[in-house]
Amino acid sequence: MNFDVNLESATVGSSGSAAIAHPTASPPRAAAAPSIAQVRRAPINPNHWYAVALSTEVTQQPKGVVLWNEPIVLYRNTQQQVQALEDRCPHRQVRLSHGEVHGDQIECVYHGWQFDTEGKCVDIPYLNEKQRLPNCRLRTYPVLEQDGFIWVYPGDLALLQSQNIQPLALPEWDHLNYIAAVASIDVQAHFSFLIENLMDMYHGRLHDNLQAWANPKLRNIDATETCVDAHYDAETYYKIDRIWSVAQLAIPSMRKLRPTNLDVSYPYPNWSAVLGDDFRICCLFCPVSETQTKAYLLHFTSLKAFPRLHKKSLRFRRFIKRITFNSAKRLLDGLVRQDVLMMEDEQKAFEENARRKGPEYNPVIGKVQQLIVQQVKYP
Repeated sequence: MNFDVNLESATVGSSGSAAIAHPTASPPRAAAAPSIAQVRRAPINPNHWYAVALSTEVTQQPKGVVLWNEPIVLYRNTQQQVQALEDRCPHRQVRLSHGEVHGDQIECVYHGWQFDTEGKCVDIPYLNEKQRLPNCRLRTYPVLEQDGFIWVYPGDLALLQSQNIQPLALPEWDHLNYIAAVASIDVQAHFSFLIENLMDMYHGRLHDNLQAWANPKLRNIDATETCVDAHYDAETYYKIDRIWSVAQLAIPSMRKLRPTNLDVSYPYPNWSAVLGDDFRICCLFCPVSETQTKAYLLHFTSLKAFPRLHKKSLRFRRFIKRITFNSAKRLLDGLVRQDVLMMEDEQKAFEENARRKGPEYNPVIGKVQQLIVQQVKYP
């Protein structure tokens, strides 16, 4: 996919990240279709980076998150670097995210035990001179702050180093040629329901005036052991070619259908889509458990149609990017509410009868389900 990002142009970020291609993999071997129970109960493949928080959500006040049944506490040390530790005090098993940060150490609120960034207990305030600190160590997680998000890697450390595994790149987040918006998703359903929803472009009826595309027709599918790409011909309601065009996001009467391409991609474990020349949409997954999924839905609107804007000062362009941030949030929140209702119905139906499966006419869904099950055993 071509996201039309020139990272040599002015940016406001400091991460210096560039777009990362999907990992190279041979086409998957032909295999029997997985059962619906295999798909709906599939665990995550831990050998990937998962976006667990926005950068702005992590401060020197501990923040607790859960990634596939693993409670993790995040906080910033004195150098503003993010730390990720097991969210559990080994003394009474309470959450460290209830506590406080003192310098580079996190303190349990219950009895004041303190742990350093390596998970080692370094202080117990009431220890007497004859007692030694316990030989216990909390699990620590590799953590990255990149493209506006905090990413945690819960998998094999040797594999992380040998394969140079990287998070999904979001160069548009800091790039001055894009307006960004973000919405949170919290759905009481397995992550497979969310990725199927995102990859299946035939549910536009659900979204009415919030819909960005219409009349999709599947052109072709490309699938490997790490990614499914689906290419649709469609029509879009939006075209960003005038300075007032962005108002189309909020005013339905300004929209007009035009032919466009709609390319959706599942680079496990996240999702990315391109709609025409003006929009990229991404979803960053943080599966909590077999029956709960959290995620971030991102919307990027291109400003490449405004060459005069690109000649303005960096200060002015940063101002424009800042004041237009989240201009599409209302649209995203509406889409999320409608989709969450459907996915939670699907989860409930599965729990009532795990054998029940309706006929499926979009072949993309079968490829997605195969990838989810393959990743359970894929390194």
